[in-house]
Amino acid sequence: MPCSPKEIGSLFLFEKLSPEQLGRLCSEGRVERFEAGPVYAEGDPATCFYVLVEGTVVLSRRVGGDDVEVTRTSQRGAYAGAMQAYLGDRVRQAYNNSLRVTEPTRFFVLPADTFADIMQEWFPMAVHLLEGLFFGAKSAQAVIGQRERLLALGSLSAGLTHELNNPAAAAVRATASLRERVARMRHKLAVIAGGTFSRDALAGLIELQERTAERVTKAPSLSPLEATDREDALSDWFDDHGLDNGWQVAPTFVQAGLDVDWLEQVAAAVDAEILPGAVGWIGYTVETELLMNEIADSTTRISHLVDAAKQYSQLDRAPYQVADVHELLDSTLLMLSGKIGRIEVVKEYDRTLPRIPAYPAELNQVWTNLVDNAVSAVRDAGGEGTLTVRTARHADQLLVEFRDTGPGVPPEIRDRIFDPFFTTKPVGQGTGLGLDISWRIVVNKHHGSLRVDSVPGDTRFQVLLPLAAAAPDESPLTPEESV
Repeated sequence: MPCSPKEIGSLFLFEKLSPEQLGRLCSEGRVERFEAGPVYAEGDPATCFYVLVEGTVVLSRRVGGDDVEVTRTSQRGAYAGAMQAYLGDRVRQAYNNSLRVTEPTRFFVLPADTFADIMQEWFPMAVHLLEGLFFGAKSAQAVIGQRERLLALGSLSAGLTHELNNPAAAAVRATASLRERVARMRHKLAVIAGGTFSRDALAGLIELQERTAERVTKAPSLSPLEATDREDALSDWFDDHGLDNGWQVAPTFVQAGLDVDWLEQVAAAVDAEILPGAVGWIGYTVETELLMNEIADSTTRISHLVDAAKQYSQLDRAPYQVADVHELLDSTLLMLSGKIGRIEVVKEYDRTLPRIPAYPAELNQVWTNLVDNAVSAVRDAGGEGTLTVRTARHADQLLVEFRDTGPGVPPEIRDRIFDPFFTTKPVGQGTGLGLDISWRIVVNKHHGSLRVDSVPGDTRFQVLLPLAAAAPDESPLTPEESV
């Protein structure tokens, strides 16, 4: 369509240009009329800069499987398209959104190369400032993001070290105690061997030892009141049978699941003169079995922590794979258990949900950021509260929800929490990139969505991930992709 310098000059974007400059725009650009429908699609090469002359435009972004409307306007001079053409090949030149018109609409269209040349020729200082702003923000985001990941890694490493230290120390203590008990058993065995016990009596002791060891593995879990009552009953039994210091060994016997009925069986199986030796022999057996159980529990705990660390870091695993979100959530919660502290964690998992194609290591980063924010919010509310992690099916998507009982996100900042560098934490305690990184991982990498719903005492961050497989996105995340 004909391009009128007067009409182009009436647009607020070009109103300060000289007649010569307007003439050049019309000579190198063009006016195009579009019927209702698409103009360009998100992700296509950015070849043109569009300025609205007349009509109505709609800008949208692809989120998961949906096109989400970002802007709808009829304001003359509104622009879109290759707005970063002046950066040249230093950035990926692609449309960051989709543009369509709802009625016959006219645009002034300038080729991207021409737009870049005109910007650099007419506004060289502005171009330098814009370049500095863009690449400076990008560089700062990369440096601070790396720093944030290092801080998170240091915090996780400290928490993991603390968690590993407890079972390791318990195993060391139990091993030392076991060595002492085994030495006593050897001494007791020498006493028994040098005594006047008959072959049948020794056979009976060994058989009692085996039965006692088997009973220890099946010891019931007792309440404190039940344990106290059973200890009192055992102490009375020891006193009735003339055994000294029965109150000292009674707690160990109760922990092993032994009761008065069991001791009556022991008394019936051996002669009265060897009953004290039999009870002492059984006591050593019980102690060694309990110590071996403690060592087994401690080393198992260490093994689980190491497995959780490998699951969290996805060590030796492909970046893109089919994963169980519950395994990822459990490993993250375990890695952050030191930071969570006294906060109650409630898991409401739908175990019928299928495994999904994803980048597990990056999803773990999302879980880490959301759990860390929830923990900070609960502590701001007094230090005690509840963190609920829920999974469910939501249409054709998988929902992962993090709900905390903190003070909530104020409405006036709710629209800004996903912006880069925005943080409500004191200076030095937050970089403002956690939610921005999480948003880009969920939306750009996994084609899902991340949203927040908050009132005081009930804040919910919801991550929606597609259940169906999508083509893996190996392209790096850039700051402009989060705009």
